[in-house]
Amino acid sequence: MAWITKNSGSMQIERRDEPYLSEAVRAEITERYLPRYETKQGALLPTLHAVQREVGWLPHQALIEVAEFLDLKPADVIDTASFYEEYWLKPKGEHVIWVCRSIACEFCDHKAITDACRRKLGIEVGETTDDGRFTLMEIECIGSCGTAPAALVGHDLHENLTPEKMERAIDDAASGSSQNH
Repeated sequence: MAWITKNSGSMQIERRDEPYLSEAVRAEITERYLPRYETKQGALLPTLHAVQREVGWLPHQALIEVAEFLDLKPADVIDTASFYEEYWLKPKGEHVIWVCRSIACEFCDHKAITDACRRKLGIEVGETTDDGRFTLMEIECIGSCGTAPAALVGHDLHENLTPEKMERAIDDAASGSSQNH
C-alpha cells in the first residue's frame, strides 16, 4: 500500500479574525472540565466537544486555538480530532444521514440503503452535498436491530427501510416535513 502524502509544511490554514474558542467556551472548559483532570491534556476530548457544539465542526484554526489554550502540541490536538469519528473536521450538512451498519442491518442489506443515499444525493459516505444540505455517514449501531435496516435522518429514526423508503425520507427532510417511514 502506498503512502498518501500531503504538503503540510506549506498548507494554508483558513483563518478568521474572531476566535473559534470563544470566551464562553473558555470559561466552560476552565470551570467545568479542567478541575476534573490531573493534566490539561486530560480535558482535550471534552474541550473538542465543547468547541464543536458551539461551532458545528472543528476548523483547523479552532484546533490550533485549543492547543494553545491547553498548552498542547497542535499535532497532538489534530491527531486526536482526526482519530475519533464523532469529531467533524469539515462542515457537515444541514441534515446528517446516519445509515446503521451493525450486524443486524448488515444482514438486512444496509448497503442497499447506503447505495440509495449515494445515488439520490450524488455523494459518498463522509461527504456533504455541494449545497450543504446533506451529509452521508455510516454508524456502527443506532439500537434498532429489531427493525433493521435502519437510519437516522437528523434525529428522526427510519426503520424497516427499503431503498425507496430511504429516498422518501431524504425527500421529506429536503422539503422540511418529517415522517418516519
